[in-house]
Amino acid sequence: MADIARKASAHWQGDLRGGKGQISTESTTIQNAQYSFGTRFENGVGTNPEELLAAAHAGCFTMQLSALLSNHGHTVEDLRTDATCEMVKDGPGFRVSAMRLTVRGKVTGSDQADFEAHVKDAAEKCPMSRVMAGNVDITHEAILE
Repeated sequence: MADIARKASAHWQGDLRGGKGQISTESTTIQNAQYSFGTRFENGVGTNPEELLAAAHAGCFTMQLSALLSNHGHTVEDLRTDATCEMVKDGPGFRVSAMRLTVRGKVTGSDQADFEAHVKDAAEKCPMSRVMAGNVDITHEAILE
C-alpha cells in the first residue's frame, strides 16, 4: 500500500482537434480546468499536461531544496523555481524531451557554491525528478540572490 496517494481526473469529449476536456484534482485546487488541442499545441487559453507537469516539478523540487537547505542549518528566506517543459516530435507523436529548472534563492548562511551543491542534491532526491530520470533531459540553473 502506498504511503501517499493523490488523485486527479480528466474528462474529454470529441475528437483530438475539435474536442475539449476538463482536468480536476481531488483537492479541488484545480477544478474543471479547460484543456484542448489548442491549449496543448497552439498556446490557446487553458491548461495542458506539460504545463501541469512543469508546475508539479517546480513545486516538488522547490520543497526538496528548502528541506535540504534547512536541514543543513541555512535560513531559507525565499525560493522561486521556474520550470519549462519541452516536447519534441517523436515518430507519430510527441514526447517530453527536457525540463529546464531555474531556481532563484535568498538563503542566509549560503554562498553560490553551497547553493549550487544543494540544488544538485535536491535534483537527485526530488520525487518528480526521479520519475523523469533517464527519460527527460533535466537541467538546473541556480541563482543565489
